[in-house]
Amino acid sequence: MKIAYLVNQYPKVSHTFIRREIRALERTGIEVLRFALRGWDNPLADPEDICERECTRYVLRDGIAALALATLRQALSTPRRFAVALRLALKMSRRAHRPLAFHLAYLAEACWLAPRLGAAQARHLHAHFGTNSAEVAMLVHTLSGVGYSFTVHGADELDRPEFIGLAEKIRRSVFVVAISSFCRGQLLRWVEHEQWNKVRVVYCGIEREFHDVPRTAIPDLPRLVCVGRLCGEKGQHLLLDAAAVLAREAMDFEIVLAGDGEMRPQIEAAIARLGLERRIRITGWISSAQVRDEISAARTLVLPSFYEGLPIVIMEAMALRRPVLTTYVAGIPELVVHGETGWLIPAGEIDELVAAIRRCLTTPSNELARMGEKGYERVLARHDADRQAEHLARLFREASPARASAGSWS
Repeated sequence: MKIAYLVNQYPKVSHTFIRREIRALERTGIEVLRFALRGWDNPLADPEDICERECTRYVLRDGIAALALATLRQALSTPRRFAVALRLALKMSRRAHRPLAFHLAYLAEACWLAPRLGAAQARHLHAHFGTNSAEVAMLVHTLSGVGYSFTVHGADELDRPEFIGLAEKIRRSVFVVAISSFCRGQLLRWVEHEQWNKVRVVYCGIEREFHDVPRTAIPDLPRLVCVGRLCGEKGQHLLLDAAAVLAREAMDFEIVLAGDGEMRPQIEAAIARLGLERRIRITGWISSAQVRDEISAARTLVLPSFYEGLPIVIMEAMALRRPVLTTYVAGIPELVVHGETGWLIPAGEIDELVAAIRRCLTTPSNELARMGEKGYERVLARHDADRQAEHLARLFREASPARASAGSWS
């Protein structure tokens, strides 16, 4: 069976989970064609991402002229389907968070992609994220009849479902993947009961490179690691404020911020203002292997996020037998069990965060190891990449050669 994946930007440092999913699907015998709107010139730290870029085709790489020509060809070769797709693009622009020009661009991108899927004999199109890539997939379906599905992850989709036409995308799809039960519940709010059976939970998976490694002892060093993009929703500023409180108490600790992002200048300024230069280290973007090393060298993963889907790094830390200190948001409590595999605290509460970090730093290593072992067992039972890929592969096989209804337009 041959299917196609469509991602807005691929490969990307924060999209390692998509690479893992694709490769796990290929181990089930499904051939996956990679398409992305952009990403051919991204700076990449991971050799595996560099390899993925070589086998990805990019919709926007040839520029506006190529899209215009593809649109003209589609309009002339299938005028009725093109007219329906154009009306759909116009409807999607109403009350949308982006103006009409963007939706016409999505139509042009669909016109570029549809004939290539036909030439490759791809039997299904799957998009990651319910934003613009899902709209392009829906328009490809309208133009060609190829069934589509998409995966919904979190904030980008669930914060503004009405303004990205999420309900319409679900109605026209063959199925929709939610990465957690919390995510599925949020999607069910926006569609009719008759559509609920389309929304399936498939967890993101962890590959053997994370869980099939020798056990490493919890280090005696008072080191914590926070892995993720340096951005507002990850809560790194709150972590710095908590660190300043602990520093005033003369508590011995080191925190590693593994990652990079748009808020790095502000975070560096806060580190200097709080006098934490000797206690906080920022790595910048690092490879998957380096992330694994940083987690293994720490006592605990700390992730004080304000909003999440279900972070891959939590799964990675648990697969490496490290407890997790994180927040009660979205799908996280479905995986992390408070007091057993780590600690859960309310988001945004600095006193709770300080107390939890203090508890982590003073917990004996053998107790942390016991928590890490429970986390390891739990994450393998729920998030093994090959097991989740088998679930997803069944959905793709059931969907093909099924076609979602293009629906009437009014």
